[in-house]
Amino acid sequence: MPRYVRELPPAEQPIYRLTAAGPAALSDAELIAILTNLSDLSVAQRLLDHFGTLANIAGADPREIRHVATGIGRSRAAQLGAAFELARRLFAASQDTRPQIRSPADANTLLRAAIGGELQEHLVVLCLDTKNRVMKLHTVYIGSVNAAAIRVGEIFREAIRLNATAIIIGHNHPSNDPSPSPEDVLVTRQIVDAGVLLDIPLLDHLVVCQSRYVSMKERGLGFPN
Repeated sequence: MPRYVRELPPAEQPIYRLTAAGPAALSDAELIAILTNLSDLSVAQRLLDHFGTLANIAGADPREIRHVATGIGRSRAAQLGAAFELARRLFAASQDTRPQIRSPADANTLLRAAIGGELQEHLVVLCLDTKNRVMKLHTVYIGSVNAAAIRVGEIFREAIRLNATAIIIGHNHPSNDPSPSPEDVLVTRQIVDAGVLLDIPLLDHLVVCQSRYVSMKERGLGFPN
C-alpha cells in the first residue's frame, strides 16, 4: 500500500477524491492529511492508531500529538486544534435550532456529541422549556463527578437564570462503560429532591460514552418509583 500521497494515482489522491466525491468519502487519516498538508499518510494513521478516536485526538495535548506523530510539528498541531475547535463551535451553534427532547435517545444524541468522547468526566445540564426544547447545554463540572464534589445549587443555577421549566443532566464515563456507580445514584437522588423544592424537575440523568448510554430514569436509579 502506498505510503506517500505522491505515490498514489492522481484519481486516488485525497484532495482529488474530496473534490470528486465529497469529504464523506475520505477516511479519517486522509482528512487529517489534507488538513495538515501531510504528504506521508502513515503519520496521520499513526496518530489515529495511538489515540484510537478523533475525539481523543481533539482532547489531546498538542505536545503529545507532536511526540506521537513525527511529521506533525507545532504548526500542523495548531491546524488540527483549529479544526476541532471549529467543529465544537459548529455544534454549539446547532443548539440554536432548539432541539426537542422526546426520549432518552434524543438526549443522548446531544450529550454524546458534546461530552461522549471527553477524556475527563464532564457533568452538563440540558435546560429545557415548557415543550422540552433545549434552551442551553451548560457545563457544570469537569473532573471527578461525585457526591462530595457536587453542589446541588450549581446544577440549577443556569436553569433558574434562564427560567427553565425542567432539566436533564448527563455525564460521561471515559472508561466507555456507562454503568452508573452508587455515587451516580446518590447524586441523582439529591438533584431529584432539589428539583421538587425548586419546581424545576429533573427529567432524567444519562451516563454517556462514545457508543453506549444509560438512562437512570428508565432504570429507576435515583428516581422515585
